[in-house]
Amino acid sequence: MKARLGDCEVDLGARELRRGEQAVHLTPKAFSLLELLLEKRPDAVSKDEIHDRLWPGTFVSGVNLATLVFELRQALGDDPHHPRVLRTVRGFGYALQVEEPPAAPSAAGVGPCCRLIAARREIDLREGENVLGRTPEAVVWIPSTSASRRHARILVKGGSATLEDLGSKNGTFVGERRIDAPTALADGDSIRVGDALFVFRVLSPDTTDGALPPVTDLGRSRRGGTEA
Repeated sequence: MKARLGDCEVDLGARELRRGEQAVHLTPKAFSLLELLLEKRPDAVSKDEIHDRLWPGTFVSGVNLATLVFELRQALGDDPHHPRVLRTVRGFGYALQVEEPPAAPSAAGVGPCCRLIAARREIDLREGENVLGRTPEAVVWIPSTSASRRHARILVKGGSATLEDLGSKNGTFVGERRIDAPTALADGDSIRVGDALFVFRVLSPDTTDGALPPVTDLGRSRRGGTEA
């Protein structure tokens, strides 16, 4: 599980922070602070919650947390006076503020791209694995308790895609059908993950916005023809 923080990348599974090809050292407590802030991103985390996670049942001075924040900012290359990544919420705590770089425009003739259309957003799917769920590093982040942290994934290869449930509690649906094996997606299929609805599209470089389904069509599937 990886996440991008400015010009750094953090791997939660390996408990590693890297800037480019260079590994950046963090003490275990500082990495635990980073992990907590990533879990709650973009929400701010109170000093009390940080204390309970890092020093449960133990009294420590406020200097301890300030020292960890300083260490984390140094590791991330973040300026405390003009923070780009780690923001101080005065009188409350801290928050990660990471601006994702804008997607590069598609060049004509590069072939089709895969996209998920939701009521309020559109998500371009990258080649390879695209995780859907509550985990902060998901390509399709779903901030709802009805979705598991790693709920499902879409594997994209060229202009085709396969949807797979990752052992979620509430299941993954294509149309009205709950899938129990990797399922090939067709242009126009509806997908339900928890209470989040999407329409899967395969778009050519010259597709215009007028070719996309209106919001009222979300939840309808070419396979099922009814709302998911």
